[in-house]
Amino acid sequence: MASTTETFCRICEPLCGLTATVEDGRLIELRPSGDHPISQGFACPKGIAMSEIVNDPDRLLYPLRRKPGTPPGAARPEDFERVSWDVALDEIAGRLRRVIDTHGGSAVGSYVGNPAYFSYSAPMWMQGFLDALGSKHLYTPGSQDTASRFAASALLYGTPFTIPLPDLYRTDFLLMVGANPLVSHGSMVNAKRLPYAVRDIPRRGGRLVVVDPRRTETAKIGEHIPIRPDTDAWMLLAMLNVIFAEGLQDDDAIARQTAGADRLRELCAAHSPESAEARTRVPADTIRRLARDLAAAPTAAVYGRCGSNRGRHGTLVAFLLDALNIVTGNLDREGGAIVAGSPIPRTFVKSIDTYGARHTRVGSYPDAFGQMCSAVLGKEMLTPGEGRMRAFFTVAGNPLLTAPDGAEIARGLRQLDLYVAIDLYLCDTALHADYILPATTFLEREDTNLITQTFHLTPHLEWTDPVIPPRGEARQEWQIIDQIAHRLGVVPSSNPLMRFLGRRLGLRPRPDQLIDLAIRLGPRGDLFGLRRNGLSVAKLRRHPGGVKLADHQPTGQLADRVRHRGGKVRLDPPQILAEARRLGSRHPDGDRYPLLMIGLREMRSQNSWMHNSPKLMAGDRAHTVRVNPKDAAQAGIADGELVRVTSKTNFIELPAKITDEIIEGAIAVPHGWGHSGGWRTATANSGANVNLLASSEPEDIESLAGMALLDGIPTRIDRAETAR
Repeated sequence: MASTTETFCRICEPLCGLTATVEDGRLIELRPSGDHPISQGFACPKGIAMSEIVNDPDRLLYPLRRKPGTPPGAARPEDFERVSWDVALDEIAGRLRRVIDTHGGSAVGSYVGNPAYFSYSAPMWMQGFLDALGSKHLYTPGSQDTASRFAASALLYGTPFTIPLPDLYRTDFLLMVGANPLVSHGSMVNAKRLPYAVRDIPRRGGRLVVVDPRRTETAKIGEHIPIRPDTDAWMLLAMLNVIFAEGLQDDDAIARQTAGADRLRELCAAHSPESAEARTRVPADTIRRLARDLAAAPTAAVYGRCGSNRGRHGTLVAFLLDALNIVTGNLDREGGAIVAGSPIPRTFVKSIDTYGARHTRVGSYPDAFGQMCSAVLGKEMLTPGEGRMRAFFTVAGNPLLTAPDGAEIARGLRQLDLYVAIDLYLCDTALHADYILPATTFLEREDTNLITQTFHLTPHLEWTDPVIPPRGEARQEWQIIDQIAHRLGVVPSSNPLMRFLGRRLGLRPRPDQLIDLAIRLGPRGDLFGLRRNGLSVAKLRRHPGGVKLADHQPTGQLADRVRHRGGKVRLDPPQILAEARRLGSRHPDGDRYPLLMIGLREMRSQNSWMHNSPKLMAGDRAHTVRVNPKDAAQAGIADGELVRVTSKTNFIELPAKITDEIIEGAIAVPHGWGHSGGWRTATANSGANVNLLASSEPEDIESLAGMALLDGIPTRIDRAETAR
C-alpha cells in the first residue's frame, strides 16, 4: 500500500517542500508540496528528479576497497572489490592511525561537497573530527562560491553570519549584480516562491535592474545593464562617488549605524563614472543615473551573488554592495536589506563563526566561515613540510571537477597514504580512493534547515525524519565518520568540553540530540518546558513543513547582529582599503587571451552531482560555450561547431552556441560537466571540465578570502580542428 510523507528538498538553498510517495519502503515519486509554508507548491526539476538519484542503478550501495596490486591514481570501477563495513572501517582506522602516529593529526584533511553541506550533521561531524585531531584541513566548495561574501561580512560586521537579505516582498528598487535567481532560485536569500517574488517587483510598479555580462533569465524580466566581466568594483565605487559627491547619502543612517564613513568617501573620490566606463563599458551617464535612482527610491536593496564574488576582487565587491545599502539608508529597514536572526544560539555555531582564525599552510589564505581555500588543495598534498596532508576524506565531494586545476589535485591524491571517499557514486575523484563508502541520500536521513537559517526572509524552522530506509548498506555520513573516530579513540566535536566528557565519561551524543538541545535553548526554544509555546524537535515533528516563526524578518536588529566593539558597521577595514588601492594592478593578457570567461548556472544541473538523472539529461541537453556573434565571426566559428577554449592553464573543447545574450569580449561556460567514472548517463554526456581553465597559482587567488578566479578568466577561442 502506497503512502505519502511530507519532507523538504536539500539539493540547494531554497529547501522546497516535497511530498514523497512510498510503497514497501521504496520511493515511488516526488512532487511539490502544496502545504509547505514557504515553497507553497513550488519545486524545481532537480528536486522532482531526486527519485531517480535514490533509485539509480549506478548508485554506490556497498563498501568498496581498491583491489590489491592496483596502482595509486584513477582506477576503473572494476578495480574495486566489495568488502564488509567492519573490514573497511577497521582497515581505514588502522591506516589512519599510522598516518597520525607518523605525521600527526594535522596531516588529515577533508573536502565536504555540496550534497553533504545541506545536511545538518555531516559538516558538524567532519569538522569536529578534524578539530579533535588538531587539523585545519577542512575544504568545501565555499572558496568557489561564497567565501568572499563571508569575508566581507566579517570585515563589515565582525561576523560572517551577518549577511543582508534583499526584502524582495516590499522593496521598490532591486539592484542585482551577478545573480540569476530565476534559475538558482535564490542564493544567500530564501523567500516564498522566490522566482515569483522577483518577477512581482516590476509587476507591482517597482524596478528590477540586473547588472551582468549576460542577458540572463532574470535580466530579461528587468532592466539589463551589460558589464565587462570582473569589473563590478569600478562601477560600484563610481556609484558611491556620485552619491557622496552629490550629497545623496543618508547622513543620519551613516552616523547611527557606521564608523569610518569618511575613509570610504575618500576611497570613492578617485573613481569617477568616466574612469569606471573605461573599465566596465557601462556608460558614465548610466552609472550616474543608477546611483541617483537608487538613492532617491522610497526603498531599495542591492544584492549580488556568485557572478559578483568570484573575480579578482570578490571580497571588495561584496563589501561595496553592502556599502551602497548602508549609505543610502537602506540597511536594516523594510523594503531594503534586512539582517536576519536565527533560532539557533550563536554558541552552537561558534566553531564556524570565524574569519582569519586559521590560514592555509600554502599561501597563508584565511579561513572564511571555518572553511579553507580549496584552490590550494592539491598543493597542500604535494608541498613538503609540517602539516602536509597525508590522509584525505571526501564527503559527497568531487573536487577534480569542482575546484581549480584538477590535474594538480589528481597528482596530490596519488601521493597520499590514505584516501577515503564517502559518496553516492563512483565519481571522478572517488576513483582515486583506496576505499569508497556508500552514503545515504537526503531522503534516507533526518534533517533540519540549520545551514540556511539566517537567509530566510520568512523565518521558519522545520524537521524531517527519513522518508525511506537506506538502500543497500548505505549509512549516514556522520555515522561513518563517528565509527572511524570511535576506532581511533577520538570524540568528533569542535567543543573541547564535549571532547573531555566523551573521553572521561564515554558520552557520544548524536547530532539529533545536539540540535534538539540547541533549538530548545535558543530564543524560540521551549527551555525544556519553561516556555509554553517554544520549539523542540518533538514539536517540529508534529508540524510537517515546519513552523513559520513570523511573516517577515524583523527590522531594527542591526545592533544585535554586529560583533565589532561599539556595535557599529565598519566602513574602513584596512584590508578593504588596501584591496581598493590594488585595483587594476593585475592586468590580464589581453593580446593572447582577449575573451573573459564567466560561469553559467543551468536549471537542470546542480554542480557536478546530478548529471546521472535521465530525466534531467533528457532532450537537447548539451555542454556548450556561449559566444557573441562578433567574437564568433572574428574567430571564424559557426554555430554548433566544436571549438577549443584556451586559458594560460589548460584548454577544453566543446560546441559553440552563438548568441547575443553574452556581451562582446566575453564567453560563458556552464560548470559541473566533464564526467568520467561509474555513472553511465553522466559519462555518456560528459562535456568538458570548465575548471581546468582555472588556476591555482597565487596571482589567480583572491587573497582576502582565498577565492578562486572563476569569473573573468582570460581565454581565447579557436576552431578545434585548427587548434589541433
